[in-house]
Amino acid sequence: MSSSPALSAALSNSASPAGPEPTPHLRVATYNIHKGVRGLGPQKRLEIHNLSQGVDALKADLVFLQEVRQFHHREAQQFQRTWFGWPEQGQAEFLAPDGYEVAYRTNAVTKHGEHGNALLSRWPLGDVGHHDVSDHRFEQRGLLHVPVLWQGRELHTVVAHLGLMHSGRLRQVQRLVEYVHKHVPPEALLVVAGDFNDWGERLDAPMRAHGLARACLPDGRSRLATFPSRMPFFSLDRIYIRGLRCVNLQVPKGPAWARMSDHLPLLAELALESP
Repeated sequence: MSSSPALSAALSNSASPAGPEPTPHLRVATYNIHKGVRGLGPQKRLEIHNLSQGVDALKADLVFLQEVRQFHHREAQQFQRTWFGWPEQGQAEFLAPDGYEVAYRTNAVTKHGEHGNALLSRWPLGDVGHHDVSDHRFEQRGLLHVPVLWQGRELHTVVAHLGLMHSGRLRQVQRLVEYVHKHVPPEALLVVAGDFNDWGERLDAPMRAHGLARACLPDGRSRLATFPSRMPFFSLDRIYIRGLRCVNLQVPKGPAWARMSDHLPLLAELALESP
């Protein structure tokens, strides 16, 4: 499969001195931002402004985001008179640090708004793809697929947010694999990251069977807890890779991170596999 038209244009301009400085590692983060809001009833609070600072502090080349809102009429009205207020732009654009490109697609449409997946990138993006992997009508789920031009190479990214039932997640993994086989060249670098909701740690085997290895520390540990953020116990947030190796893996912690979302971010440093 050839590169997308947008990425082909970026490839042709890759000799330009403009753009990010080359680095040996690709810094990748995945973060479920809980729609930028925490709490219930009178205790409900807007966290999107704090999340903006948090995303910037990650200093990641690629940020895979889940539960991102483009709009929500009721919450925009509720928070319009707060100190900072509801952002006028979509949350993905609002969270993107200066100079980052943004890709966003809606997964779920509700009475007052919608939410979906986003990718923030300090490297040029290709054509954006979206694939519905909803297992039933009560859970709207999707995959966001974006090719990225990383240091002159095409790297494919998929932002995932899987369902709450294990049987459904297995079917969604199969649909993910089928989508990758159809839309991603077999030799291409690939990063699949997001919230897999895999409470029982049972998805690594089917992912590995299709060439996607879970990012782990050099000692082999991969189960870094990200949920719930105040007392993390489950490693629901994952990064799976192909053609790359993980150099480091970490979860930022502390009161500020625990406040902003019910998930903590997962951050990995990746490098090309040794020839």
